[in-house]
Amino acid sequence: MEWPLITTAVIFLAAYSWQVIGEPTGRAGDIAYGIVFASWLVFIVDYAVNLILAQRRWEWFVHHLFELVVIVLPLLRPLRVLRAITVLHVLNRTIGTAVRGRILIYTASASALLVYAASLAVLDAERHTDSAINTMGDAIWWSFVTITTVGYGDMTPVTGVGRTLAVCLMLGGIALLGVVTGTLASWIVEKVSTNVDENQAATVAHVRRLEDRISELTRSLDVVAEQIGGESAATRHSEEMRTGRSTE
Repeated sequence: MEWPLITTAVIFLAAYSWQVIGEPTGRAGDIAYGIVFASWLVFIVDYAVNLILAQRRWEWFVHHLFELVVIVLPLLRPLRVLRAITVLHVLNRTIGTAVRGRILIYTASASALLVYAASLAVLDAERHTDSAINTMGDAIWWSFVTITTVGYGDMTPVTGVGRTLAVCLMLGGIALLGVVTGTLASWIVEKVSTNVDENQAATVAHVRRLEDRISELTRSLDVVAEQIGGESAATRHSEEMRTGRSTE
């Protein structure tokens, strides 16, 4: 059921972009609105069916709050496209089993889609008001500034919808920054740990070689000591023999 929802999300994003950027009128406007509304119905039906068929409905509801948010907030419906990342085999060929690579790709994709969708939504809400956000370029600039929590203040929404979007983008920016920071910190810790483990392994191997060398030297000294002891005994025996002959 993933690909139909992903396709619906793509269709929704395309229709919503056409509706906001192109501002179609007449029959074209009705078609754009119909596509957006139909995609919304698909999400509602999917959510309702899954909730009804769930064996533990309350547990399913708690673990799928994002699905409910997608239905309530049109802004987040394009994020359904991110489901494709989990099923595209090309990613497995590209990044293998690197979990951090997948997290970074998912985060980058989520950021790009969130910025674009928020730009569409804020432009739709603000352009016919006294706000400074009147073009798609203005909307994208505002979304980037907001999601990075920079907040220059040169463009601010004046409608309730726009301000709600601003809050969502700020929270989303903090969350995404936390994901990137955590992933980077984990990678650094792993690299340091790997280097430490390699150094420890090299040190252990060096110590073992030294121990083997010391053992060899000890055996060599024992052999030399035995040889010296044998020679000393032979010398003493010879001296005793000569002393005995002299006495006779």
